[in-house]
Amino acid sequence: MILSSREITSRLGENSQEGDLVIRPYSDKCQQPASYDLRVAEEVVLPAKVCTLVHTMEWVELPADIAATLRCRSSFGRQGVLVTAGFVDPGFRGQLTLCLINMGVEHIALHKNDRVVQMILHQVFNGDQMYNGRYQDSTGAIKAR
Repeated sequence: MILSSREITSRLGENSQEGDLVIRPYSDKCQQPASYDLRVAEEVVLPAKVCTLVHTMEWVELPADIAATLRCRSSFGRQGVLVTAGFVDPGFRGQLTLCLINMGVEHIALHKNDRVVQMILHQVFNGDQMYNGRYQDSTGAIKAR
């Protein structure tokens, strides 16, 4: 099941239990009907035909019953931008590293705060494991370890 905007915002509310969903800083402008738009944290140019690592402005913490899929927003997809490494396990905490590939022939400039990727949140039923891997508590763009 994909979480709706109502469910996402209720999980972020001041009355949330410890360990619940965190998206910080949160912006109403990024909230979509069934996803949340993640913003890039800094200015970057995506060279043509190259994979570039870019980190999100947002710090994300997923509880045990939520996983996320990352998809490129259509406005950037129409320019030839693809996002890879697009799954986030329950229990992840940190800034997300986006692997963006510019399949076009022109460089594409991204500006700080550009909404590039949609984070689609999914409910996980009966999950018994939390992510505790090498990218836990990531800050900035993290290369493969």
